[in-house]
Amino acid sequence: MIAHSLPILVAAVAAFLIGALWYSPVLFAKAWVRANGYTPEKLAAMQANAGRAYGGSFVAFLVMASILGLLLRHIGADSIADGAGWGFHAWLGFALPIGFTANLYSDKPAAAFLIDAGYQLVYMTVMGAILGGWQ
Repeated sequence: MIAHSLPILVAAVAAFLIGALWYSPVLFAKAWVRANGYTPEKLAAMQANAGRAYGGSFVAFLVMASILGLLLRHIGADSIADGAGWGFHAWLGFALPIGFTANLYSDKPAAAFLIDAGYQLVYMTVMGAILGGWQ
């Protein structure tokens, strides 16, 4: 159990840090705010609850990394390339369709969906690479 805990933790931290960069002014913060139509007041309210959102996100990343690691072990993916490939496939087969169908029923523009889906693509592929390489 302990042997599998470190790669899961590293994969979750990687996903979290990628998000910090992805949604920063360096990359997509301005486009994401604009695409979602957030007002300064909405942003202030979101910042007030950021700790809870960050904590919840990190727990979600731990769950994803745990299940992705379990899947990779089950199918025998034991390299960075195998893990990255299966992380991509997990995104393509699960995260992308779930996000896409949710977006169809929301009033969010495609740009917001594409920014979020791009982030999910990157972090799931990186998670897979970390977990596959650690096998």
